[in-house]
Amino acid sequence: MAVLFPLSTPKRYIITVLATIISLHYLLTIVYEDYGRISSFGNINERTGERHGNDNVSMLNYNSLQTFQNMTGPRANATFVLLARNSDLAGVVNSIQSAEDRFNRHYHYPWVLLNEEPFTDEFKERVSVLTRAPIFFGLIPKEHWFQPDWIDEDRARAGRQKMMAQRIIYGGSVPGPLWCSDIVTCVVSIQASFSNMNYCNHIDTTGGSFIYPSYQPLLNFLNTVSIRVEPDVKFFCDLDYDPFLYMQEHDKVYSFTISLFEWEPTIPTLWQTVKDFIGEYPQYVENHNAMDFLSNDGGKTYNLCHFWSNFEIADMNFWRSEAYTAFFEYLETKGGFYYERWGDAPVHSIAAALFARRDQIHFFRDIGYRHEPFQHCPLGEQWTRGRCSCDQKDTFDYTQNSCLKKFEKLFA
Repeated sequence: MAVLFPLSTPKRYIITVLATIISLHYLLTIVYEDYGRISSFGNINERTGERHGNDNVSMLNYNSLQTFQNMTGPRANATFVLLARNSDLAGVVNSIQSAEDRFNRHYHYPWVLLNEEPFTDEFKERVSVLTRAPIFFGLIPKEHWFQPDWIDEDRARAGRQKMMAQRIIYGGSVPGPLWCSDIVTCVVSIQASFSNMNYCNHIDTTGGSFIYPSYQPLLNFLNTVSIRVEPDVKFFCDLDYDPFLYMQEHDKVYSFTISLFEWEPTIPTLWQTVKDFIGEYPQYVENHNAMDFLSNDGGKTYNLCHFWSNFEIADMNFWRSEAYTAFFEYLETKGGFYYERWGDAPVHSIAAALFARRDQIHFFRDIGYRHEPFQHCPLGEQWTRGRCSCDQKDTFDYTQNSCLKKFEKLFA
């Protein structure tokens, strides 16, 4: 008869610990594919040799690239678009780094940067190291950046003088480079003239006289969704999903983070022009539109609410639609971009509110964003989940000059 000798207490504890470790390792290998790969002896040896002397950095890079499955999963046909000058380098670096760190390093959506002059080698080098995504640098010929001949310069000058007397910011700026390639989300730098910013953000790029071969190849892949980025903006929060895919899968055509009132002296005749367009082309107005966001009296007057378009994710097919094309061309013939200061923000907002269903406009509540002097900061659980760096008490959402409540009432 065999005699069983009990294990001493230390040995029993050691065996118990080893058994627990082996069981946990086996369970993780089954549940997490990446764990099995990175914990294999081959990978341990290989990565140990590569990381010698720089252990933490290599581990951080590896883990960050493996965290989000969407990096190699389904992606939208989308891009980041930024128009800047060489003098905007510091601001562009800040914006790209912020967008990459908070979102795009997991997805590698391409960047399109456009300039009125060739980007310098220093500019290209500084921004290229910020992302693994493709970057395209486009040149918009200067000869196409001028005021149309049909504009009455005496009338335009009188309009500028009037706005200067009203102390309207940029009111005295002479219309500068205007024939840029909009992509409708094209962005101009802070230093560009205000008139140029307005017009540049409207021109269609799908055909006609506004497309030039020098940068057309950079725009060919902008078939679905684009996000507008400007120099010196901040993205405060991590995104653990793809907002481009979200818009496609939920049939959204326009999205925003901040909405506010327009400065009325800059658009004195815009709403009457909009009403004239609706009267002539009622077929373009969507039945389930968001007119109540724009007007407090059924469309008789404009309440000045608009989406702040320095951040917008937009469906390019909407901007290329028959309705928006007709609308913009109608506005263009009135000259208000030059005689007044019709901005891209109210024009984009009015178009989205009238020609799309109200449920096709989306407020990205969980995207923390700042463009001086305003910011949107997510609250509560969204702020925590996004590891947001903004102050929850500093958000424009429900301040006196915000139009967010008007938008939310559309769905009440």
